[in-house]
Amino acid sequence: MKYMLLIHQGTTPTPRSPQEWGRLSEQEQKAVYEDYRAINETPGVSSGLELAPPDTATTVRVKDGETLSTDGPFVETKEALGGYFFFEAEDIDSAIELAARVPAARMGGAVEVRPVVER
Repeated sequence: MKYMLLIHQGTTPTPRSPQEWGRLSEQEQKAVYEDYRAINETPGVSSGLELAPPDTATTVRVKDGETLSTDGPFVETKEALGGYFFFEAEDIDSAIELAARVPAARMGGAVEVRPVVER
């Protein structure tokens, strides 16, 4: 079964946020890079893409046939999606195990594991 792992950054420091990233030791920074490298080399993983910060988002709604767009994300920034990847796994337990290896899961964020509906 194929799963999509949605990475919710939360308060996780990333290289795109130099002030927060700088609070991590060099060893912690290297560990984050190594964790993502290892995840991307895991059999069954199809790399996704990193998303731009939430403040670059535009939220679109249609109400009474009119398209309305608003600058910024729909969700609170702490809940914003930061990236994703796909994982072909035998079962949900394998996908959960992989999700637990994503640095965001242990550094203030979360990883949502969702089965992909294939038709």
